[in-house]
Amino acid sequence: MQTRRRILAAGAAALLAPALAPLAARAQSDEIEGVIASQIEAFRADDFERAFDFASPNIRRMFGSSDNFGRMVRQGYPMVWRPRSYRFSGLEAERGQLRQTVVIEDLEGAVYVADYYMIETDGGWRINGVSLRPQVGAGA
Repeated sequence: MQTRRRILAAGAAALLAPALAPLAARAQSDEIEGVIASQIEAFRADDFERAFDFASPNIRRMFGSSDNFGRMVRQGYPMVWRPRSYRFSGLEAERGQLRQTVVIEDLEGAVYVADYYMIETDGGWRINGVSLRPQVGAGA
């Protein structure tokens, strides 16, 4: 009877695994979006110490302090520091990390595409870098 239950349980697990995979991916996506949104909200509040908490260990080492990090964001990423709006787009695997695309509108109405590179740490998902790229279809 035990063997039969194990076989049935293994069969049920095999059948359910493909159905559960999208749910796991959605949960992962929700976590990543939450980290990015929390950092953007910290920037909006000029809480660079809190924003720095969402950075990966590599980024934290690179900047050394939340003051240095905040200065870099204000000077190099003003659209992230003070967005009018933002929305999440695709999440894809890229070179051993996940890339979450975020479409950001700045205060003047210019639209940017920001790729957030995410890594999972013992403390949860962290931002390991952001790069801006031209918006597809944007005029030059």
